[in-house]
Amino acid sequence: MATFITEECINCGACEPECPNTAIYAGGAQYDFKGQKLDAISNDFYYIVPGKCTECVGHFDQEQCAAVCPVDCCVPDPNHPETEEALFGRAKEIHPERAFAELSASNSRFRK
Repeated sequence: MATFITEECINCGACEPECPNTAIYAGGAQYDFKGQKLDAISNDFYYIVPGKCTECVGHFDQEQCAAVCPVDCCVPDPNHPETEEALFGRAKEIHPERAFAELSASNSRFRK
């Protein structure tokens, strides 16, 4: 399940630079996905591209966008649950050049 940004977003931009997968974009901005430029998912506020979001599994113990959001609008999408395995696989696909450490409490919220 990708994290998503709710309508409560105040467009502060704190989340965008924190994403290790470059999955967060400003409202109205086109995004890159698998070599293609695609239209914005939201025109009004920041958004997260689900296919690029790993909920920070493999990187951190919590979603970094949620950790810095001043209004708590970066939340898991309950309509699209994904396993730790699927999210870690996506992280490896997005970052083929990186050697990921074994999953633990320090790099997966599932291990807390």
